[in-house]
Amino acid sequence: MLFVLTLITAGFIVLTLLVHLFPISAIDLKFSEEIQEHQNPFIDKLMYLISCPGFMPESVILVIVTSLLFFLFKYKKAALFVLLTSAAGLISTIIKMLVNRPRPSKDLVRILHDTTQQSFPSGHMLFYVVFFGFLILLMFQLENVPKIVRYMVGLISAFFIFTIPFSRIYLGAHWFTDVLGGFLLGLPSLYLLSWLYLRKRAGKEEAPVAETK
Repeated sequence: MLFVLTLITAGFIVLTLLVHLFPISAIDLKFSEEIQEHQNPFIDKLMYLISCPGFMPESVILVIVTSLLFFLFKYKKAALFVLLTSAAGLISTIIKMLVNRPRPSKDLVRILHDTTQQSFPSGHMLFYVVFFGFLILLMFQLENVPKIVRYMVGLISAFFIFTIPFSRIYLGAHWFTDVLGGFLLGLPSLYLLSWLYLRKRAGKEEAPVAETK
């Protein structure tokens, strides 16, 4: 696992350098052209809705409400770590400022939703991998949660993770390499958060059913 994470991190560093040196590439233009080729009002709305949980202040509200739900059901440790997923936004903002890649422009792609921050990496992609990825982990870990809830949360979370790259490119908010960068950065971030959560199992004061013996 350490070897895989090292490769992923190295891949992100190389991609960051390439994006900084070549802000616009043929592969990005090709991906945007292919994804934006078929357009209609229904797809426009669907893609916007997929991106909604990653906007501000929606993402903050989502994290706080989800953490509060875990806390109310006495999963105190899980509630704390759900709050920590919000650090993805800070990481994204710092790297965006350092790389300073411009967003796709109207003369190159169709833009359905205007954005303000820089383009690389995709903050949506990073946040979705960390937040929804961590929810999937929790649904495997917290066996006391009803199965139907675990399955529903897991499926919905997986849906958002796998559809957000298409949403961001379709809306003209990001290039392919932006979402790829967000994904590559999200994986080690999720691993670190998961490792910190799992290294010490929750005791009786941190969960309804103690995970420690």
